[in-house]
Amino acid sequence: MPNLSRRLLMAAAAATLIALGACSGASTAGSADGDMTMGDPNAPVKLTEYASLSCVHCATFNNEVFPELKSKYIDTGKVHYTFKEFLTPPAEVAAAGFLLARCAGEDKYFNVIDSIFHSQREMFTSGDVRGTLLRIAQSAGLSEAEFQACVSDEEGLRALNARIDKTQRETRITATPTFAINGKVVKEGEMSIEELDAAIAAAQN
Repeated sequence: MPNLSRRLLMAAAAATLIALGACSGASTAGSADGDMTMGDPNAPVKLTEYASLSCVHCATFNNEVFPELKSKYIDTGKVHYTFKEFLTPPAEVAAAGFLLARCAGEDKYFNVIDSIFHSQREMFTSGDVRGTLLRIAQSAGLSEAEFQACVSDEEGLRALNARIDKTQRETRITATPTFAINGKVVKEGEMSIEELDAAIAAAQN
């Protein structure tokens, strides 16, 4: 599993550098490290989502279910949510999106993730990955030069690779989205709000 991840990311790095026309040798400051989270760390229920920005089912969950999950459980202090980055084909799209979200900073990370998921269909239909991501980057306050430096940041790619390899070694997750509650996988594939209601209630008992 980790070997597959490394091969995937090597391809993603090369494709990102070429397809997005980034400037080689550029570096990016201010990127966020580690897993990104939402909500009260002391919440009784810990929900982890393993997702990829190029995963259609992950986008559907984000766009149709996550807003209610957030308002009902995360914003009310009932659930602490962790987002685990994963790569699925086309890996270069997911990798570039995660790099961009990290460069935007912790306070804008989830806004960028949400924008990419909402723009996923447009990217896949038009084929204009760079143009779509650049627009999202600019809306997050990055210039075109900062965007190019961000998506070609080799250190950022290595950090992404390390996070995914660590996740695979520890969990053996093979599909996106996958959801775990309090460390136990509850479903591979999209979850409805009704399924989340039941799983969260069970975790509180």
